Amino acid sequence: MVHILGITPARGGSKGLPGKNIKDLCGKPLIAWTIEAAKKSKLINKYVVSTEDKKIAEISRKFGAEIILRPKRLASDTSTTWSVIKHVLKKIDADVVVLLQCTSPIRDDDLIDRCITKFLKAGADSLATGYQCKILEWGKYFSRRQKLKGFFHDDGNVYVIKSKLIKEDRIWGKKMVQFYVDTDYTFEIDDEFDFWLNEQILKRRLGLI
Repeated sequence: MVHILGITPARGGSKGLPGKNIKDLCGKPLIAWTIEAAKKSKLINKYVVSTEDKKIAEISRKFGAEIILRPKRLASDTSTTWSVIKHVLKKIDADVVVLLQCTSPIRDDDLIDRCITKFLKAGADSLATGYQCKILEWGKYFSRRQKLKGFFHDDGNVYVIKSKLIKEDRIWGKKMVQFYVDTDYTFEIDDEFDFWLNEQILKRRLGLI
């Protein structure tokens, strides 16, 4: 049996949008949207929130998440997501990690499990949700936009990764699988405008506008 661990990193020191992880979004804290999505997964065996912040921990527990407290050194502006995941894996071992960032609150109920299923069936090392990006630096492309092939851009919504890669300080592995999603899912929250945009998308999906 493959043991699958879901992890949401959530530090308290956001600079772009202070307090964003617990900021109210359509009636509940931002992080609650990801916790609830993770709890609906039938394939994740265990799910945790990694944080150094007492308020985030309190709210996350309220919505049913187990908390892994991380040291302050892993909650700075220079800390990486992967160092946080390695810290969690030292406490809870697993074969596969599902990274669910709370800055991507919009997910269908079955999105996480569809990603995990595709990952397992493909025998993949890593999988990411995303879309075909056709953005290039100005002055670098001179043909018609329709001819631009573009590239797959990971949108930060769902990542599925073999834990051994993370333990070895790697992320992708040899077999990388792309999971294309609709535009609604692809807007990460970094600042006030991103928050407003996700709020409008959620309101539409909830039938509030």
